[in-house]
Amino acid sequence: MEGSPGEQGGKERTVTRGADRSPETGRGRPTGLRSVAGQVFALQAIIALLLIAAAAFALVLQDRYDSERNARNRSLAVAETFAHAPGLAEALRSEDPTAALQPRAEAARLGAGVDFVAVLSPDGARFTDSDPSLIGQRAQGDLDRARAGESFTEVFHGAPNDAVRAVVPVVGEDGTVVGIVTSGIEVATVGDSVEARLPLLFGAAGVALALALGGAALVSGRLRRQTHGLGPAEMTRLKEHHEAVLHSVKEGVVIIGGDGRLLLANDEARRLLKLPADAERRDVRELGLEPRTAALLLSGRAATDEVHLAGDRLLAVNVRPTGDRAGGSVMTVRDTTELSALTGRAEVARGRLRLLYEAGTRIGTTLDVVRTAEELSEVAVPRFADFVTVELLDPVMRGQEPSGAYTEMRRTALTGVRPETPLQPVGDLIRFVVPTTPMASALDEGRAVLQADLASAQGWRAQDPEGAAQALAYGLHSLLTVPLLARGVVLGMANFWRGNETPEPFGEEDLSFAEELAARAALAIDNARRFTREHSMAVALQRSLLPRVLPEQNAMRVSYRYLPAKAGVGGDWFDVIPLPGARVALVVGDVVGHGLHAAATMGRLRTAVANFSTLDLPPEELLTHLDELIDRLGEENEPGRERDGEADGDGDGGVEGTAGATCLYAIYDPTTGVCTMASAGHPGPALVRPDGSVEFPALPAGLPLGLGLGDRPFASARLRLEPDSKLVLFTDGLLEDRHRDYDTGLALLRRTLAQPGRTPEQTCADVLAALLFPVPSDDIALLVASARRIPQDRIAEWEVPSDPSAVAPVRNAAAARLAEWGLEDVGFTAELVLSELITNAIRYGRPPVRIRLVYDRVLICEVSDGSSTSPHLRHATDTDEGGRGLFLVAQFAQRWGTRYARRGKTIWAELPVSPDGGADPAAPLLDPDALEDLAW
Repeated sequence: MEGSPGEQGGKERTVTRGADRSPETGRGRPTGLRSVAGQVFALQAIIALLLIAAAAFALVLQDRYDSERNARNRSLAVAETFAHAPGLAEALRSEDPTAALQPRAEAARLGAGVDFVAVLSPDGARFTDSDPSLIGQRAQGDLDRARAGESFTEVFHGAPNDAVRAVVPVVGEDGTVVGIVTSGIEVATVGDSVEARLPLLFGAAGVALALALGGAALVSGRLRRQTHGLGPAEMTRLKEHHEAVLHSVKEGVVIIGGDGRLLLANDEARRLLKLPADAERRDVRELGLEPRTAALLLSGRAATDEVHLAGDRLLAVNVRPTGDRAGGSVMTVRDTTELSALTGRAEVARGRLRLLYEAGTRIGTTLDVVRTAEELSEVAVPRFADFVTVELLDPVMRGQEPSGAYTEMRRTALTGVRPETPLQPVGDLIRFVVPTTPMASALDEGRAVLQADLASAQGWRAQDPEGAAQALAYGLHSLLTVPLLARGVVLGMANFWRGNETPEPFGEEDLSFAEELAARAALAIDNARRFTREHSMAVALQRSLLPRVLPEQNAMRVSYRYLPAKAGVGGDWFDVIPLPGARVALVVGDVVGHGLHAAATMGRLRTAVANFSTLDLPPEELLTHLDELIDRLGEENEPGRERDGEADGDGDGGVEGTAGATCLYAIYDPTTGVCTMASAGHPGPALVRPDGSVEFPALPAGLPLGLGLGDRPFASARLRLEPDSKLVLFTDGLLEDRHRDYDTGLALLRRTLAQPGRTPEQTCADVLAALLFPVPSDDIALLVASARRIPQDRIAEWEVPSDPSAVAPVRNAAAARLAEWGLEDVGFTAELVLSELITNAIRYGRPPVRIRLVYDRVLICEVSDGSSTSPHLRHATDTDEGGRGLFLVAQFAQRWGTRYARRGKTIWAELPVSPDGGADPAAPLLDPDALEDLAW
């Protein structure tokens, strides 16, 4: 087709106007039933009328049949009921059966809604009838079957009226027929019931006919708009003209719909593009087109004479949008292979074009510097060169900025048509010490340098005479060297070699291609270098922010694993925090995003959790404070936000805001075995019982931190852990990836954990062996904690009456318990601390006052009361009579603090215990009785 798409459309419109001027109508367009739309409407109307008439007739017959069947059933039921009524046989043998049975028969007729109920003698004489004048007369019809003991129904024709009746014998006790009962409904009554429903039936048929005609009218109107009112002859002629014009031209025409599917393709397009026979209505990406051609058709943009590959042909492609609402496009293709053949370079151009296209898709598939260099060498061999070497500066390979002398580079990639080669292997340091070598000239000039004949390259041979001689003996005869430049900075060098496999040396026409190939590779290498630098910085920052060793504590045996993502460091973190009262807190969290910002945010959140934990808050309150902190940090980092009364002057939009995060915080108490945990959008833990059973406890749903999704409070859940049961905390990177969904990973984790008798360290190793991806796309944090219990004989509790005189007995009982534990050396200090804490709880607190001693790594003294007032440390003056009690507690205790409960508080103090069970011998000796009166 020689015309443009616009011209083609003009031709089609001309054909249409010719069809409109058909002499069949006299005015250019059929009307009424002569058009396709009118004929379709008439056909639909006739079919609808016939179907509705047939349906109405069938319904009338069915209704009459149903009415008659209902009359039979009702008559038979009435007759059988009356015939089997108690006392009927005795009444028939009485002297006056009519007097005994006529009232009962009338009552049965009226109650059952039938037209008559008659009782007959075996010979057919009526004892009862709804018409008294018929009593005594003989009933008509065949009654022999009833006399024989058979019940039946029939349509009776005769006097007094035609009826649907049932005939039932009355059998006496001796088995003989002593009478006959007939019951029925007159035929006229049955017909009346059918006729009463005819108006409704005909009305429904009329409505159905109206709906059918309305639907036919809508379809006809739609068809009339689509066919423009043309008749069958005009549409046939228009189709013939369309086919003749479309398939006779020598230019391919392809029409693509807005959904990316092929709507139409002429014969030439099928030949040039090698389309399959069933190409229509298939997606463009399924037609086997070149990726660049398919991308152009799906992009929706216009194109003029773009050269595309189609197998071994070069096609000139023109694309124009159709301009309709669907958003499709029309493409014309023209074979230009013959034109390229006239220049003598079509084959080379096609090969280079394909090679550049492949280079764009194959180079830079990973963000790895070495792999990108290898991809450059693999793309060029063997279609452009027989051997390719790539050398990079050492700082570039480490992800650093290029620096130092460009005369020394590290060989990073080597690819050839044969495995053996005289070139230096990968890893060697390559030096360009002779300035006249092609490599040195290319670096100085910043462009590609061609050495068509290596035998005449004196500078190259002088740099390494022995190696040059081996290369020439091997058959290498031509070299093209290109510096790898990205953003004006030299990253390395690519050398293209030809040997015996390609006798033709490199030419001037190869320089631009080599520079284009090297430019693409250099940009990919620089991107990989930048990523390597950022990844290394993020990993270093992340490692510095995560715990190096776990703190010492006896509540749980804990093992952990942490693996950063290969593609980019994320913000996952974990922590193990010892708490007062021999308790321990387990934390896992996940910051949204990857990179330096996510790692820095993770460090801030981990520090915040550690600080909030010193307040000894319940898990749900700690998450609330953490959420408020993230919101506050996000407000501080909002772009354009004024700080200290001054707006940002640079107008750069400020720094990046704090990302959202999830967190799971759990507190385990080894004295009770209770674990309290709360989640802020984080996956719940796995609980492994000592017998190997695995469950995933349900936690109250909490919103992620810092997303501003509402003020819904966090809630906590309580679990009781058996000794040696394991609590497994993890981040979602362990379970899900683009190749596995979360539920599948959860099922695999359950199977892996369901093995009893393993230590936390073994559990960590097994879980990673089963669930770890070869290249994880997200960070993985895994924490396995095995629960321990403090023996009950190392816990002592007392309840103290609200009387200062009760202090001494409790103190003595505590001293006795310490003696049982072998802690006599720390007994004096413990008595002193207990005296101060109990005395002040009685004075200033509220009952009940309780005491608890826990012997763990340290001796823990706890005094609880019902008051929420917190004591504070102060320094008494020389003239003060009190105020030194808490100061003394702070001096003798290793740590002390206050823990609040829902009702009241607990003041605790930890006393150091020497490995042999004693206390510090240098501690001063004081009289606890003399200190009981000291105030806080």
